[in-house]
Amino acid sequence: MDPAARVVRALWPGGCALAWRLGGRPQPLLPTQSRAGFGAAGGPSPVAAARKGSPRLLGAAALALGGALGLYHTARWHLRAQDLHAERSAAQLSLSSRLQLTLYQYKTCPFCSKVRAFLDFHALPYQVVEVNPVRRAEIKFSSYRKVPILVAQEGESSQQLNDSSVIISALKTYLVSGEEMKWRQWADDWLVHLISPNVYRTPTEALASFDYIVREGKFGAVEGAVAKYMGAAAMYLISKRLKSRHRLQDNVREDLYEAADKWVAAVGKDRPFMGGQKPNLADLAVYGVLRVMEGLDAFDDLMQHTHIQPWYLRVERAITEASPAH
Repeated sequence: MDPAARVVRALWPGGCALAWRLGGRPQPLLPTQSRAGFGAAGGPSPVAAARKGSPRLLGAAALALGGALGLYHTARWHLRAQDLHAERSAAQLSLSSRLQLTLYQYKTCPFCSKVRAFLDFHALPYQVVEVNPVRRAEIKFSSYRKVPILVAQEGESSQQLNDSSVIISALKTYLVSGEEMKWRQWADDWLVHLISPNVYRTPTEALASFDYIVREGKFGAVEGAVAKYMGAAAMYLISKRLKSRHRLQDNVREDLYEAADKWVAAVGKDRPFMGGQKPNLADLAVYGVLRVMEGLDAFDDLMQHTHIQPWYLRVERAITEASPAH
């Protein structure tokens, strides 16, 4: 054992125990340690006796180092616990034929569309529950009040997964290339933020977008009318704030076109998908984000003014062939 680890285990056992708990591993049984120069029986050890006159500053420094390292290991094990949880979930999903998946969503939500694209391509059967965006009564069981939510149920036991990236990683955990991970992150951090400024770019486009949202979503008659007109007006104004926040060009279409062509260039001409002969998680993420614009002017303009359409149609066809039911 290296000296730093020995200091942590000797001087900060509480932090070490917490780190092991957060990491989801059983706490190791440590042999009896000597602390502050005392042996297991509580009496001074020969080393302590020899160092009786040493400055206390050294002990304080060692304690601080132990605490800092303990906090580091605690945080590291906490993050690792999330990865292990996703890996265990993925293993359970692949082994169970009785698993029932229920996706709580807004149909026009790009993050929900990402999850559906993944589920459809991998031919995983699932049920969709469209959530009322006003009352959200369908997810009253959850303290997490956003969508998507995926509930995986087997018999009497169930597991709730929140956030599109967490859901996808839990469903299919495997080693991915650095390129794939980079573009999945790009879809979440950049591409998705181009959707609202483009579909709500003008009052007319905002109204058309909300007409689509109300038609495809789960609204009552009164809620739908209110959402269509008040929502369109609100989102038109909000889209201007989003344009400023993300430092988009005056013509936000240009940012959308540039992003699409950047993606096409990354895929290249020598492979049909970024994943090679079949879509990988990056392909499905980008496709899922763009799919929510189908039927709107922004989508038609994107297909007309960029080179993304052949790739988009290939992914669409791959998903259809993999899951005819959807």
